[in-house]
Amino acid sequence: MKQILYKLFEHQYLGRDEARTILQNIAQGKYNEAQVASLITVFLMRNISVEELCGFRDALLEMRIPVDLNEFAPIDIVGTGGDGKNTFNISTAACFTVAGAGFPVVKHGNYGATSVSGASNVMEQHGVKFTGNIDQLRRSMETCNIAYLHAPLFNPALKAVAPVRKALAVRTFFNMLGPLVNPVIPKYQLLGVYNLPLLRLYTYTYQASKTQFAVVHSLDGYDEISLTNEFKVATSNNEKIYTPESIGFARYQEKDLDGGNTVEDAARIFDKVMDGTSTQAQKDVVVINAAFAINVIRPEKSLEECIALARESLDSGKALATLKRFIEVNK
Repeated sequence: MKQILYKLFEHQYLGRDEARTILQNIAQGKYNEAQVASLITVFLMRNISVEELCGFRDALLEMRIPVDLNEFAPIDIVGTGGDGKNTFNISTAACFTVAGAGFPVVKHGNYGATSVSGASNVMEQHGVKFTGNIDQLRRSMETCNIAYLHAPLFNPALKAVAPVRKALAVRTFFNMLGPLVNPVIPKYQLLGVYNLPLLRLYTYTYQASKTQFAVVHSLDGYDEISLTNEFKVATSNNEKIYTPESIGFARYQEKDLDGGNTVEDAARIFDKVMDGTSTQAQKDVVVINAAFAINVIRPEKSLEECIALARESLDSGKALATLKRFIEVNK
């Protein structure tokens, strides 16, 4: 590891195979926590390359516990984290909204590393028990249209670095990897990123795969569509900048999306969105993220049609009913 660190400190880049080997060694415990923390720090001080990201991804996918749910042709909706905004669980709420609208979802998530509440935190608050049992996951898909995959159960490397990530409490390249290593390798993906270089990086990475995708970024730094500013959406076909007003939404303030100070706070906001008692800002930001996810699956539909489907899922109670069934099946 010493030679690798010297190489990186001299502003050199890793090749794809080299990055793959390094991550395999991390998973096998060949480096101590100080060395892993130093490696992580390098990628906070400079952008990760496509080759490095693909190499790290290759290692995690090779070491993953695979899950075959491809007959459902599901979508994953996820943000990289690390935007420092401490929003409530927008992508998780969007997942249940999309599932309630009739589209299969396989959510790959973890505990919050840089915010109060990650997807796994809010799931645990609802009594959900995480499982790696494929029969249970398939039952969840068949009965609820959604399955939840707690990342450490499927990726030993992510579990191995969890203490270092939590101790550092800053975004790391593992935030970047999480969305790329859903063990199902879903057909569709909506990914939120916290800056424009990452939007380009993921776009290049996805274009080299068979995934149908949209990468989104709010220009004021959110790793999701926040409706607090203009936002950019990149797909395999084009890139476009939207304003909230241009698609029929109000423009909101950062404080409107705050996730609170505790996991319990975040879970309460999540519940209010699902049961229809949230603020308009909280509801709208879930609707728009769900709408763009639906648009990835059904690109022939207009954005207006996708917004209407997402809004109807929440307003009709379908999303809430999906959540209740999911909790019952997975408790």
